[in-house]
Amino acid sequence: MQNLANSNSIRPYFNLKLHDRKLPLGHETMIMGILNVTPDSFSDGGLFLDSGKAIDQAVKMWEQGADIIDIGGESTRPGAEPVPVDEEIQRVVPLAKDIINKIPIPVSVDTYKFEVAERVLDIGAHIINDISGLRFDKRMPGLLSRFNSPVVVMHIKGTPRDMQENPAYTDLVGEIKAYLEEGIRMATGDGLEREQVIVDVGIGFGKTVSHNLELINRLDEFHKLGCPILIGPSRKSFIGKVLNLPVQDRLEGTAAAVAIAISRGVHIVRVHDCGTMKRVARMTDAILDPYGTYS
Repeated sequence: MQNLANSNSIRPYFNLKLHDRKLPLGHETMIMGILNVTPDSFSDGGLFLDSGKAIDQAVKMWEQGADIIDIGGESTRPGAEPVPVDEEIQRVVPLAKDIINKIPIPVSVDTYKFEVAERVLDIGAHIINDISGLRFDKRMPGLLSRFNSPVVVMHIKGTPRDMQENPAYTDLVGEIKAYLEEGIRMATGDGLEREQVIVDVGIGFGKTVSHNLELINRLDEFHKLGCPILIGPSRKSFIGKVLNLPVQDRLEGTAAAVAIAISRGVHIVRVHDCGTMKRVARMTDAILDPYGTYS
């Protein structure tokens, strides 16, 4: 971790080490574009099962300003059933290879399975996004160390199947911090550098509407973990419940959540609508640093 990004921001600098490049974090908000190749994701399930459509979507997100593409082969919406390893590999690996060869930005893969992570890292994927915070497969830390791969360690309460069954906390931020700190220890236990670990509070993963709102408002407290911060509020149900809107009408709610998260010092926002959220991020960054990059 280095110094604060600028005098008006609480966001620290980091340099994420990818196998063929570095990704500086903290100067401006990074946009991670969501590419789900699943039939049942809550927002875009079934839209990109065809590999040609998925590749076209990845290119579109890159052209709209995405800095990272995050590919997911298993839905993790509330109540979702696990996907067999072989099926997830079939969905993700060929697509990841094509995207790595086609566009020049880092590719992340959203998986908690060792076998899937190993295959995608072998073909050149840059980041593993583990919704379990390394809890579901204990072999992951050793794999990440072997590839020196950055990892997103996310908080989840339970599993996707049961996480929204009356989630409760005695100390919301304190409990999530402790979970993430343990995930950081697991990730670095085999030699991975702490700066290669990105933390995610897990919006929507075992949280009520109030929990999600409080976490976004208190994201700055997670800087004490000494890692870059990622957040994924895009189109999620807490926005729908606050605004009483279906998933396709949650753009403004997502934009508001993204802007507040950036004001609290988040480094990466994981979103569906890359062009719009790139503009939201650029404007928010400029307000936070009025004499900096965009002046």
